[in-house]
Amino acid sequence: MRADTHSTSRLRHDPLVRGLGWASALLGVPQVAAPAGFARALGVDGEFRHRSATTAVGVRELAAAAGLLGRPHPAWLWGRVGGDLMDLTMLTRALKNHNGRRLGRTVAATAAVTAITATDVYAAVTRTRRSTPMELTAATTVIQSPDEAYTLWSDLERLPGFMAHLDQVRVTGPRTSHWRASAPFGKAVEWDAETTQEVPGQLIAWRSVDGADIDNSGEVRFVPAPGDRGTEIRVTLRYDLPGGALGKAAARYFGEEPHQQLDDDLRRFKQIAETGEVVRSEGAPSGKRARGEFPQHPARPLTEEELKEALA
Repeated sequence: MRADTHSTSRLRHDPLVRGLGWASALLGVPQVAAPAGFARALGVDGEFRHRSATTAVGVRELAAAAGLLGRPHPAWLWGRVGGDLMDLTMLTRALKNHNGRRLGRTVAATAAVTAITATDVYAAVTRTRRSTPMELTAATTVIQSPDEAYTLWSDLERLPGFMAHLDQVRVTGPRTSHWRASAPFGKAVEWDAETTQEVPGQLIAWRSVDGADIDNSGEVRFVPAPGDRGTEIRVTLRYDLPGGALGKAAARYFGEEPHQQLDDDLRRFKQIAETGEVVRSEGAPSGKRARGEFPQHPARPLTEEELKEALA
């Protein structure tokens, strides 16, 4: 019950959810009050079956408006998606059997509903939460001591320098900080976090506090590498990806696969720890397009001094 109440409170203040609620209300009222006129505005005639279908759609829109504005829940968003698909089916059928009169209106209506469907799918995917968090793990080895690697990572405000989807970290207290990150579909998310465990040179663990856009937690361990060859950085992240499995699949489709992101972030951390900057290849002269602000230089062979140090 508590989780459901938290979700309702969060969605009640969501501008997109409220906007869709008012859109449903504005569409539903004329469809119920004047179905024949609304049908003609869509480019179809006002015969009984069209009036009946328009009225039914209007009632559905008003129900969605009441839900989204009164007690918002992802189920209402998915209901809008289902309704959109029904509307597109009816409009496609109308286009197929059209007599040619006012055809442009029906085409425009179909295009508009297609755009609305895309918006509803986006809202439903990004506002749906799952109770089972995703867990990501990754590791890399740096040629630094555990204390040195720990010191670099524990400077939280420097994390956006190698974490591609992290926009800003602001330290707000001895054990608290505020984070802002980019999420799939261009959505920005923010949360406050607290450090739950910290052992210098060994471990940093954290979790988000109540009210986070995405509940998350994780830890970074700094373990001496075998043969005194530096430090193994072992990262574990746990969080709820918006949209659950559907959101994960959509994120992967748009090139934002979480496991790959974490591997890439650790690769950049290794480069910063060992060279002081992110290295790019000659084949990608502009660096990572999505985050052009990474301080980078072209890949180049090690100098004799660097080579001797690496082999020492």
